[in-house]
Amino acid sequence: MKTFKKIVKIFVIVIGVIVLAVVLFTVGINAFVRFSTKNRIIDADEAADLTDVDCIIVLGASVKHGDTPSLMLSDRLDRAIELYKAGVAPKIIMSGDHGSKYYNEVQVMKDYAIARGVPSEDIFMDHAGFSTYDTMYRAKEIFGAKKVVIVTQRYHLYRSVYVAKSLGMDSYGVAAKDERYHGQTKRDLREIVAVDKDFIWSIFKFKPTFLGDKIPLDQSGDVTNDQGGDIN
Repeated sequence: MKTFKKIVKIFVIVIGVIVLAVVLFTVGINAFVRFSTKNRIIDADEAADLTDVDCIIVLGASVKHGDTPSLMLSDRLDRAIELYKAGVAPKIIMSGDHGSKYYNEVQVMKDYAIARGVPSEDIFMDHAGFSTYDTMYRAKEIFGAKKVVIVTQRYHLYRSVYVAKSLGMDSYGVAAKDERYHGQTKRDLREIVAVDKDFIWSIFKFKPTFLGDKIPLDQSGDVTNDQGGDIN
């Protein structure tokens, strides 16, 4: 009986040590990512002072009824349009989920920007931006971006800027309007895990599932127009 109790005690201690190590790793990586990118999270006025920015990258979010950006996404788009009109960059990359002909975030994003005065030829669509990591990898390898301004909500900016920087881009982030969205607590918790995952992905430079041909930004963005659900 005493031997059994000792085994149980050792087992509990080992599990406790493992849990503690995982927690410390998770917290430590998140703290490092925030610390290493905090000076690259800037406001719109500071972004306007940057030079030689290749593009503004807008990270996708859900759309409603097939053709309406969610509040979170429309706030991202409004900020990106503001930066574009301020001359921060000559091109915008709309990156999101277009894995099915029945769901096309990037077309909704482009249509929204066009309706607000952004020329179609200045908007590129990344049809395979299925994750933050994929978006940044493709921005560099497919679109050839070297210096970028990323637009998303603040909680998401630290990871986005870190991944872009780790993949070799000179990256900055500008937050969309500061608002507490429905379900934000769940997003905040998910972001903690996502930071650790993308930290590891950035070390090993894993390739996304979809890459494709190069699409230089020195041409019309209309070359990326809807291709019937095909992935570039």
